[in-house]
Amino acid sequence: VQLQASGGGLVQAGGSLRLSCVASGRTFSTYNMGWFRQAPGKEREFVAAINWIGKETYYADSVKGRFSISRDNNENSVWLQMNSLKPEDTAVYYCAADYYAGSFRYSEQSRYDYWGQGTQVTVSS
Repeated sequence: VQLQASGGGLVQAGGSLRLSCVASGRTFSTYNMGWFRQAPGKEREFVAAINWIGKETYYADSVKGRFSISRDNNENSVWLQMNSLKPEDTAVYYCAADYYAGSFRYSEQSRYDYWGQGTQVTVSS
């Protein structure tokens, strides 16, 4: 699976962005999908995840109520809608794919098999 993330940019605090991740290669619908982010000088952290069929979603506490993850298996795509952005949301955002067999440990980075290249999100105060 090859993952291509896009949609990042510069936005003022309180604004919104929608990140996209398009997959090519193997069957997208057999993968749980996650978004992670890495801020300068910090470890990469979990942001949101959605299971392979799109019935279950998970969020980091820091983004609950502001971010929303969705997917369309017909379009081989997953999105991260980010609202009410804060300066602390500034980071490089990565999408990742986890083959759906077994339990979905959505926040464990080591469980993900494929990663996109990342897209920069900068939120100004």
